[in-house]
Amino acid sequence: MNWDQIEGKWKQHKGQIRQKWGKLTDDDLDMINGRREELLGRIQERYGITREEAHRQLEEYLNALGSGSERARTTGGH
Repeated sequence: MNWDQIEGKWKQHKGQIRQKWGKLTDDDLDMINGRREELLGRIQERYGITREEAHRQLEEYLNALGSGSERARTTGGH
């Protein structure tokens, strides 16, 4: 999955992002509003990690979403 897809469906993805990074508040997610750089900065700030680590976590998350979508297509959603 690419970031354009996340940004385009931000309201749908906010819940999943909140599950992954529970320290992000609803206000954080509203202010981020689908902007990748904003999300990276907030993850870095809330978790006290480097920008590189925040980027790694976000890439891992996107890859998991992509493979999850692929899995749903190939298994009929299960």
